[in-house]
Amino acid sequence: MFEILTVCTGNICRSPLAELLLRTRLGDLDPRVASAGTRGLPGAPMTSEAAHIARALGVPDAETDAHRSRFLTEQHLVTPDLILAMTRAHRRAVAELAPSRLRSAFTIREFARLAQAVPESELRTAAATAATPGEKVRAAASVLASYRGLVPPPDDPDEDDVVDPYRQPWETYLLSTHQLEPAVTAVATVVRAALT
Repeated sequence: MFEILTVCTGNICRSPLAELLLRTRLGDLDPRVASAGTRGLPGAPMTSEAAHIARALGVPDAETDAHRSRFLTEQHLVTPDLILAMTRAHRRAVAELAPSRLRSAFTIREFARLAQAVPESELRTAAATAATPGEKVRAAASVLASYRGLVPPPDDPDEDDVVDPYRQPWETYLLSTHQLEPAVTAVATVVRAALT
């Protein structure tokens, strides 16, 4: 088993959508995927818009209906093998709570950007020396982290963030999904490369 944690602000739009998409797309690999918010409301459901998008992207109704938000604590950061924040501010919040986890923490779009530069063979080689699925995912994350500073940053730093659609028009939900969904795909590809 391996663990992934996704993080946003309220834990009702972006991070639960990322959580559910990753759980669905990696389901055959027995992942443990969870989410939390830096200012999460206790026990709130996903917004209806985020739930609608999740269903449209193949997440079962029961999964979207079951989500309840939670507030990010230091305890949530102890065991995940990979921590995916929706923005740089969320990644900063993770670093403040658990500085030792910085090498395993990325914004999800930063992860996708770095993944484009890393040969799959390098991921497989790093993961091959690890014993458990969790260790393999951590090894792959460590390889991607080593490319920070080698891969040019985006011209606009906001390109590493997923826009917050909360209380915004439907078009903003679509933009947020357009930013998030390809990054989820990149994460799933890296995880599969590490585990196979």
